[in-house]
Amino acid sequence: MGIVVENVNKKFGDYVALDNINLEVKTGSLVALLGPSGSGKSTLLRVIAGLESPDSGKIFLTGKDATDQDVRDRNIGFVFQHYALFKHMTIRQNIGFGLEVRKMPKAKIADRVEELLELIQLKGLGNRYPSQLSGGQRQRVSLARALAVQPSVLLLDEPFGALDAKVRKELRAWLRRLHDEVHVTSVFVTHDQEEAMEVSDQIVVMNQGKIEQIGTPAEVYDNPATPFVMSFIGPVNVLPVKSEQVSKFQPTHEQNGKGDLYIRPRDILIELEATTTSVAARINRIINLGWEVQAELVLDDGQVLTAHLTRERFNELDLQPQQKVYIEPKDTKSFSLDYSI
Repeated sequence: MGIVVENVNKKFGDYVALDNINLEVKTGSLVALLGPSGSGKSTLLRVIAGLESPDSGKIFLTGKDATDQDVRDRNIGFVFQHYALFKHMTIRQNIGFGLEVRKMPKAKIADRVEELLELIQLKGLGNRYPSQLSGGQRQRVSLARALAVQPSVLLLDEPFGALDAKVRKELRAWLRRLHDEVHVTSVFVTHDQEEAMEVSDQIVVMNQGKIEQIGTPAEVYDNPATPFVMSFIGPVNVLPVKSEQVSKFQPTHEQNGKGDLYIRPRDILIELEATTTSVAARINRIINLGWEVQAELVLDDGQVLTAHLTRERFNELDLQPQQKVYIEPKDTKSFSLDYSI
């Protein structure tokens, strides 16, 4: 096993940052720690790296107890959000810095640096300085520097957070391809659900210092374990089951008993004619999202929800604001109010 976190707890004063965390990361996998600010994901990453010490519990790296090991002895590559490159060094010097610290022969350093420049698609730019590169290029250099020492574990703390949306999306695809080439055990922190879904083999969803669910992107999206996971990963409508209109919708998936209904916008069917199981609604607003259309709907009792339609379906129905329609969910989930993590 690449990384094992066993019964780890961490407090900062009275604030509980990590609450009895247990996690296994398989060797060679790419795992995302996903959650909102304050969920504990960055603290967990820092504990794995040795930048923070757990109050209790154990950290195992490649089968060895690393709990009390110095950060320099853990053979970890760490990539920060803001690059942390040396401004006075060239790209070559930045990438080779860790190898020089380890006093590797200069010829081997040069070979390794050239190999990494090609890997990160910056061959020919080795003599430039960080200020002469774009943000995306600088982050690739940061990754190359972390990989230069051939770490057993690669940790990335919101590596694309400082970049604009287009560059971030390009780098996500690039990171996935890079990982498929080098296969180093990797954990990255993100609050971006799309990023976690697109890049990772597994997602660890965190909230208030606890792990709420671990699973593949498909598992956490299609079969959320808690209301938080359902609400945090992808858009969702939450409807009180006590509503007379909503009571017509029976949950297709129940988790620990029946509570409020959770319905994805893509799972709401819109029709122009009523059926025995549909509910009347009025279209309040139509929003063009490019590849799909979002309809904001208002039920007769005032409940507001959104539905996503393909452009083809939207054009077929010829929907207009203030139009009366009939809706029916094709998939709903409910959770009891006293669910436990």
